[in-house]
Amino acid sequence: MALYGYAGRLLEVDLSRGKHRVVELEEDVAFNFIGGRGLAAYLLWRELGDRWEEVDPLGPENMLLVLTGPLTGYYPGVKLCISGKSPQSNGVVGSVVSSEVAVELRAAGYDGIVVKGASKDPVYLYVEGENVEIRSAEHLWGLGGTETYRRLSRELWGDLKRRLLAREGLTKEPSFIYIGPAGENRVRTAAVMAKLSHAAGYGGYGAVMGSKMLKAIAVKGFGPMPRAKHPDWVKLLIREAWSALNRNVLWKHWGTSSGGYEVASLTSSEPVRNWQEEWHDSRSMGVQNYEAHWVKRYWGDYGCPQTCMKISRLRSGKFSGATTDGPDYELQAYLGPNLGVFEPRANVYLSSLADELGLCGIQTGNVLGFAAELYEKGVLTREDLGFELKWGDAEAFARLMSMIARREGIGDCLAEGTARAALKLGKLKGVDLSKYAVHVKGVGVGAHGARSGKDFPQAFTYAVGVQGGDHTSPPRLPVDRQWGEFTSAFEDSAVICSFNVHGDLPFQFLRAITGWDITRETWMRVHGRRIITLQRVLLLLGGPDLYWDPRRDDDNPPRFYEPLPSGPFKGRSVSREEVESQKREYFGYLGWDSLGIPTEETLRELGLDYLKPAVERIRKRLGAG
Repeated sequence: MALYGYAGRLLEVDLSRGKHRVVELEEDVAFNFIGGRGLAAYLLWRELGDRWEEVDPLGPENMLLVLTGPLTGYYPGVKLCISGKSPQSNGVVGSVVSSEVAVELRAAGYDGIVVKGASKDPVYLYVEGENVEIRSAEHLWGLGGTETYRRLSRELWGDLKRRLLAREGLTKEPSFIYIGPAGENRVRTAAVMAKLSHAAGYGGYGAVMGSKMLKAIAVKGFGPMPRAKHPDWVKLLIREAWSALNRNVLWKHWGTSSGGYEVASLTSSEPVRNWQEEWHDSRSMGVQNYEAHWVKRYWGDYGCPQTCMKISRLRSGKFSGATTDGPDYELQAYLGPNLGVFEPRANVYLSSLADELGLCGIQTGNVLGFAAELYEKGVLTREDLGFELKWGDAEAFARLMSMIARREGIGDCLAEGTARAALKLGKLKGVDLSKYAVHVKGVGVGAHGARSGKDFPQAFTYAVGVQGGDHTSPPRLPVDRQWGEFTSAFEDSAVICSFNVHGDLPFQFLRAITGWDITRETWMRVHGRRIITLQRVLLLLGGPDLYWDPRRDDDNPPRFYEPLPSGPFKGRSVSREEVESQKREYFGYLGWDSLGIPTEETLRELGLDYLKPAVERIRKRLGAG
C-alpha cells in the first residue's frame, strides 16, 4: 500500500562504527505516531524501552532524532523536530526549531535521521541524497555560533558549487543545525542551533549532540517532496492557509516582541527576579524600545507568511555587534526582568551571548535567576562565584553564562540545570533549595506564570505536562480546546509551526496529504492520547539519576503557591485544591489512574499493550501495586 506524505525512509547513522544505513518507516508506525514528537517517542521506546531507566541521556546508548512530519514543507512555515532521551527530564521532549534542514531532508528522500553511538573525535554529518558522509569537525570544535556558521556555510557552499554548479546550475546552499561550546561541554541547558540564533532549547539536546562529538548535521536534497494523496486539494488548502495567515497583521508587525512589557503589566505573569514577582510597569521594556534595534523587521523561514521574527543588532556602545532573533518574548523575559534587567540593549546582548554559546535562553535564564536569588539570600557567596551577582548587572550574568557554557567553577554545577543544581548545592550548603527552583520534572517553566490566572496556563498546567515545564505544550481543560497539550502534540508530530495554525486547516492538510481519515476529534480521542500516554510512561520510568514520583512531582514549583507581592493581582496564587481537581479530570480523560499511570484498559484501547511491563516497573518502584 502506498504511503503518501512520507518518503518511507529513515537514515540511521552509527557514529561509534562510522556506518550508516537506510531503514523503512512502516505505514502502521507512521499512521499511529505521525512523525516528529510522536514518532520520536515510539522509536525511542522500541530501541531503549526495556532498559530505559538505565540509559544515560549523555551516554552513547541514547539516540538523537532529527525528524520531519507529513505536513513539513506543505503547510506554510517550516519546523524540524529534535528529540531523544532528555538530559533534563529523563523523558522524551519534542523540541522544534525553524530550519530548512526539514525541507532538505524531505527533498533528499528521508523522513528523518536517527543518530546512534558516539564518535571518538569531533565530526559533522553531511547528507546529500544517497551520499552520506561523516566528516571531521576538528576545525569547528570549540567555536562559537557565529564562527561555526560562517566556516561551515563557506565550506559546504564551496564544496557544492565545485561539484554541482556546472552540471546542475544555480542551487540553494545546504542547510544545517549545530551546537556551540555549551553543547560540546554537555551542558544540560544546551540547545541545538539553526541559522545564527534559532534554537531547539527544551530538552537539552545540544548536550546529546555534544556527548556524541557531533558538531553539526548538514543536509542538501535535490528531489521532490513526498507525493500527496490529493495534490489538487493540497493546492487549494495552501492558498486558503496563506490567505488566512496573511490577515494576522499584528503578529506580522510585532511578533511576540511586545510581550516583555505587556505580559507583566497586563496579566502579571512574567518572571521577575526569579519569579519572586510577576508584575512590573517598566516602560523601558516596551516593544518600541526593541524596535529601535531591529535591522530586519520581517523574518520568516521557508514558506512562512507570518514573518513574525525580528532581527536585532546593536550598532554602538559597549555591547556593539550583539545580534539576535528579536529577542522574542521568552528571551525578553528570562534574560530581562527575570534577571532584574530592564534595559533592552542589555537584554539583546544577553540573548546574543546565549546564541553564541549555544545555550537555551529559557532554561539557562531559569538557572541564572535561581543562582542570583541564592546570592541575594546569602546561600551563594562572592567566594562561591568569584564575583558579585546582583540583579540587573548584565555583565555579571554574561560572565556566569560563559562559565556555565564552559563548565568553569560554579558554572560546572549550574550547567546541570536548575533541578540538579538545587539538589547538589542544597546538599553542599545543608539547606533545602527547592523553593527557589522554578522547574517541573527537570525542565524550567516557560515565561508564563499561573498565579494571576490571566495568562494561558491553568492551575495544573505545568504540574502534569509530559514535557515538564515546557510552556509550548500545556495541558488544558476542557481537553478539546483549540490549544493545549493535545494540539501541541499534533503540531510537533505533523511537524508545523504552532503560530501558523488556523482553525481546522492542519487536519484538512493531513487528510489531503496522507489520505488518512484523521480528524481533530479522532486525534483527541486516539492518536493524541496514544502519543501523550507513551511520553508519560517514559517520563515516569525516568532514570538513571532522577526519578519522578507523581505523588510529589506532579505539582507546580513551590513559588507558584506564594501570593503575588505586587501589581493589580497582588495576593493571588495557585490553589492546591484546584490543581488536584484539574489533575483528576485530566487523568480521567486520558484513561490514567489517580497517580497518572495509564490503566491496562487504556493501553489495550490505544494499542499500547507492549507498555504493560514498563507500567508494572513504574508501579513497583512507587509501591503502588
